[in-house]
Amino acid sequence: MAFWWVNQNKSSEYEIAGGYLWSPKRKKNGAKNYFYDTMAAVEVGDIIFSFYKTKIQHLGVATHAALSTHKPVEFGEAGKDWDNDGWLVKVAWHKIPTPFRPADMMETIAPLLPHKYAPLQTNGRGLQGVYLTGISDVLATALLAPMRNFAEDIISLAATQPQDPTIADQIRAEMEDRMTEVINSSTELKPTEKQALIMSRRGQGKFRERLEGIEHCCRFTGITNAHLLRASHIKPWRDSSNAERLDGNNGLLLTPDFDHLFDKGLISFEDNGTVLISTKVSHRDLEALCGYSLVGKNVGPFSARQAVFMLYHRESVFQR
Repeated sequence: MAFWWVNQNKSSEYEIAGGYLWSPKRKKNGAKNYFYDTMAAVEVGDIIFSFYKTKIQHLGVATHAALSTHKPVEFGEAGKDWDNDGWLVKVAWHKIPTPFRPADMMETIAPLLPHKYAPLQTNGRGLQGVYLTGISDVLATALLAPMRNFAEDIISLAATQPQDPTIADQIRAEMEDRMTEVINSSTELKPTEKQALIMSRRGQGKFRERLEGIEHCCRFTGITNAHLLRASHIKPWRDSSNAERLDGNNGLLLTPDFDHLFDKGLISFEDNGTVLISTKVSHRDLEALCGYSLVGKNVGPFSARQAVFMLYHRESVFQR
């Protein structure tokens, strides 16, 4: 069990009500950010202290590891300065009976703050730019002390928190449904453009037409029968811009079994076509599913434009 501190501020009402944490993956200029990278390190059963409006007001228990998702639609103006591509961690939030101000106990906790990546200043004020940061067991114990029985209950709950494998699919489905609603409600898109974007989610219409102009068969099986192939986005539909959703270079034609493996991040590819296999699936199970070993298999190189999307898949979808 690890302990985390999140400075929620303007996103608190959406994240608490929605049961999650969300952050961009990078700064607007494309630079990495430690306080966003931490999202990918959260594991099921970790405990998160929620700090906003000068108080620690909720304790959260992580119920699923980080998923790559589009920025929540409900953020609206509150998230206008954040990149759309981000991490979402599912969290069960629990309201603290008596929220408290860390500033009132700085004499105790100031010496326990980390020298690097601290969640707040030694005077108790929050630090601008800090989102999610790890804290030590000792600091967590000091913060939990005012909560007594409530804290014990949350720790017991966290220690027995199972990972629900269905949550990931539910979250992705919810995010995609929201994006479809946004597309339908847009006043900037023509009806035909809306239809093309929504159809691209199902691998049909303009996206499939463009994809079939680039890929002519399943790279694994060589099957060319269109009825047996799915048009699979490399960079997931939910994370793509409208232009990327219709870009034929952002896709592969795959039979249903390989489409499933690729969509779940259980396989991916190097730019030269070498197949990558996730540690989340055994080679024996893959061989039973596919009929042959995928170890060392190469399906042929990808173009420079395809490689851009494949890099995203390796970094954000593939389960290493």
